[in-house]
Amino acid sequence: MHDDESALHDAAEDGSPKEVAELAGRVEDVDALYEGRTALWVAVYEGRHDNVRVLVAAGADPWKPMMSGWSPGRLSLAGPEPDLFGRPAGVSGLTDDEIAAVVEAERLRAALGELDYEGTGLACVAGIDAAEAARRLEAAVESVDPEEFLDEIDPFDDESMAYVGVTDVPGGCVVTQPWGYMPQASGISKRLSAGTVCYGLYANPKSGDQGSVVRDGEIVGWDLHPGGSPWEDDGSLEVLFAYLYRYDAVAYSCAYAGLRLTDARAVTGPPDVWLRLPERDHWR
Repeated sequence: MHDDESALHDAAEDGSPKEVAELAGRVEDVDALYEGRTALWVAVYEGRHDNVRVLVAAGADPWKPMMSGWSPGRLSLAGPEPDLFGRPAGVSGLTDDEIAAVVEAERLRAALGELDYEGTGLACVAGIDAAEAARRLEAAVESVDPEEFLDEIDPFDDESMAYVGVTDVPGGCVVTQPWGYMPQASGISKRLSAGTVCYGLYANPKSGDQGSVVRDGEIVGWDLHPGGSPWEDDGSLEVLFAYLYRYDAVAYSCAYAGLRLTDARAVTGPPDVWLRLPERDHWR
């Protein structure tokens, strides 16, 4: 890829339409791929529809295949302007499942709202409730008022790492620790995921959001970046979810596990119950 073509991708995301038009006029191929996507795809993904129109006028192809079947045109069908491009005859639209995912993303993001979750660890677990989570973790239920306990605990005390909150939500439960990574620890996720799926999230204050996927006790994804741009080799579902939940790591994590939260309490607290984890190496 030439420098101008790489610069066009950057401009499609952050530049002005004038800058995009100037670069588009200099490149050899306005549809050159970088990390598996064209500049037009980037503009659609980032919601820069002003730049989309400039790129199309410069000859960019909305229906060029890429990103596990999500061409720029098909991706736009899942966005706020599904009529951004005219869909050619013979090009399929969204499936019923994809339409349902779009509707749910709008609902879930609205339900969660703006969250301050830095430093929080989450485990979003499908198909089990708080009581089953406690059983799988062999954890003791603390006989405390959940809200008062949250106010009284010292997050800077090493002892606090032994406590996690659990809240039942539609579709499963959320295990949370507002001050630490413990819910995403591999030993925790493996136990919680028996026969189901667990999406873990730690909002690391030093390095950003870190995600993981564990299915039936097996780690199938680690050091992920929920809410970030998809990788070139991501599957179709991951590309769609990256678009629907861009810059929203918590909503992405919940949606991946199929949890349908109606508010943010499972994340921000107080939880339904507090659990004390047993003494063991929770990374094994």
